Amino acid sequence: MLTAYLFPGQGAQYVGMAARLVAESPEARRTLEEADEAIGFSIARIIAQGPDEVLRQTYNTQPAILAASIACLRAFQARMALEPAFVAGHSLGEYTALVATGTLAFADAVRLVHARGRFMEDAVPAGQGSMAAVLGADAGLLSRLCEEISTETAPVELANVNCPGQIVVSGATSAVDTLIDRASEAKARRAIRLDVSGPFHCSLMKPAQDQLREALTDIAFAPPVCPVVVNVTGKAVAEPNRLKAALAEQVSSPVLWEATVRTLSESGVSVCIEFGPGTVLSGLVKKTAKDLRALHVEDPESLEQTLTALDQEVGA
Repeated sequence: MLTAYLFPGQGAQYVGMAARLVAESPEARRTLEEADEAIGFSIARIIAQGPDEVLRQTYNTQPAILAASIACLRAFQARMALEPAFVAGHSLGEYTALVATGTLAFADAVRLVHARGRFMEDAVPAGQGSMAAVLGADAGLLSRLCEEISTETAPVELANVNCPGQIVVSGATSAVDTLIDRASEAKARRAIRLDVSGPFHCSLMKPAQDQLREALTDIAFAPPVCPVVVNVTGKAVAEPNRLKAALAEQVSSPVLWEATVRTLSESGVSVCIEFGPGTVLSGLVKKTAKDLRALHVEDPESLEQTLTALDQEVGA
């Protein structure tokens, strides 16, 4: 049985995420204590108490999701010694994946994503950038439509290729609005504006990419214990320098999640375990590769269910 560990990105957060695991698991509780120490303020309190508008600030959201996801992972690891064959994370989740595979120290990751959140918030003035989910579109037609609508100063680009029939676009608000109006030209059933604070994963994020690349310069990256399937290519990578480069590049590049899941399936993975808030990635796995079983860990009940399911897989 080959397994892959998956880690969610921004948008999965909610006040109280991982709270009951933290209450029951010393390993999870220590994880949040380590996060507080690394970042210099209580991200654990924001996770537990919010309020939601504070948790949703990108520079809080990103370390909060990373810390909660690693807390879930460590609670699981305290109960079962299971080494993954691959790890992957959606956008921000790629940092969590690098922690999970030993490439990036947890404290460094918490500080990095806090800075990343600020870089991303500052890259585009509020209101000037947007994102939209496009459902049922033909990817090729949608890409060409984006090119047709885009101008040098007002681009709209593919941002997340999540699964068949679900693509997110990102760019200047005016261009995204035009894309929403014309989405039927790409055979889309529907296009929905997303409630986000900026146009992530498009060329407007180049200033954030440059700042992040500088912030990464002095951070040590160790060889991973297993390959990481990276967002920018959807391919498995095991070289530390390439993993570091991919982190910087992904800020202004599309997240190729559908390709990531297909790589896992084609590599022989049979079980994916999503650690952290929500089950968004589990849903995308099921829509992309029906041969993969998707499990998740975010609270005591899902932890027990996942442990039982894995015991049954091994027994079979």
